[in-house]
Amino acid sequence: MCPLRPALPGAEDPERSRGLVMTRFSKGIPQGAVIVALGALAMLLVAACGTGVTVLQPPAPATEQGKATDWLYQVVFIVAAVIFFLVEALIVFAAVRYRRRKGDDTLPPQIHGNNVLEVIWTAIPVAIVAIVFFISWQTLNTVDAVSADPKLKVEVTGFQWQWQFTYPDQGVTIVGLPDKAPELVVPVGETVQVSLQSRDVIHGFYVPAFLFKRDVIPGKTNVFDFTPTEVGTFSGQCTQFCGLLHSQMRFSVVVKSQADFDAWVTQAKATPTPAPTPTPGPSASAGGGGGTGGQPAAVSLSAQNIAFDQAALSAPAGTAIQLTFVNNDNGIPHNVVIHRDSPTGEAVFTGDIITGVATKVYDVPALAAGTYAYVCAVHPNMTGTLTVK
Repeated sequence: MCPLRPALPGAEDPERSRGLVMTRFSKGIPQGAVIVALGALAMLLVAACGTGVTVLQPPAPATEQGKATDWLYQVVFIVAAVIFFLVEALIVFAAVRYRRRKGDDTLPPQIHGNNVLEVIWTAIPVAIVAIVFFISWQTLNTVDAVSADPKLKVEVTGFQWQWQFTYPDQGVTIVGLPDKAPELVVPVGETVQVSLQSRDVIHGFYVPAFLFKRDVIPGKTNVFDFTPTEVGTFSGQCTQFCGLLHSQMRFSVVVKSQADFDAWVTQAKATPTPAPTPTPGPSASAGGGGGTGGQPAAVSLSAQNIAFDQAALSAPAGTAIQLTFVNNDNGIPHNVVIHRDSPTGEAVFTGDIITGVATKVYDVPALAAGTYAYVCAVHPNMTGTLTVK
């Protein structure tokens, strides 16, 4: 049989017994601990404000749509802060005002309900939620509004692992490279309409200063407008993990005056496609071998489904190479870069980038005998081995 526990004094009165239990339990809690903890938290917050910490605030908005989002954030933050400090103040007040005094073991008056209070503390949260819902809906409509006649249209294509910006009305296309993030150039104060598309996997178009992010989904076109309010350069990035080189999917939004934007368009349209940039021939860079000899060696290579069709190529040493490159990926840019020894070695030849289904003949200068790697500069995961002998 289990031994009986001794009865607490006053056990004949259940309410009295519970009061004594709570009294004995409260003796184990240091008095004023809650006040000390809240005081320390308040000092930390004051210290953070004194050092200029802005982790509680978003970046200053640089678009009209961003200003609407920032306004909503400020309203919700103020409402949440007021509720937080009010609740904490009531907790501290109750803990201090109604704490147990020394020598007082009596049970305080018990309240079993108050209809008025219950209606008030139910109605107030419902009203707050309704108001926040209403202003959130208004802000969402402002941010998602799409103009029927935007000043500028830009088609943004995300692919592993870069961005392509196409200006259909201006006839300009900008393609990012691993060592050169692309720039989305737009005029200040004008409505810019962006159409987002993905060629492979899901990506995320995010510009912190715009207070805006939109997913880039394969097979779906997401359209949104933004109106920049100030001149400057604003960084952007992909926010969806899209593969090994996800971290390289960075870009910038460059906001210019209308005159500077028009000049940029004129310059971009007049600038010819960059020519290949080979290094000097093997006589100067490889330590021997002589120049080209006879007809160039013909080599073929194709790209499809973001992969080269051949993992290995061969060519004779000391002879120029005529590399016929076929891009079979619709709308996706590719090129061929030849590196000495490995994909990360010295680049001895860089071919033009071609976008979409097209063919390009690269004139590669004579190479010294050895092992080389060919890589797509836009998709560094596309590699192969070139043996020159």
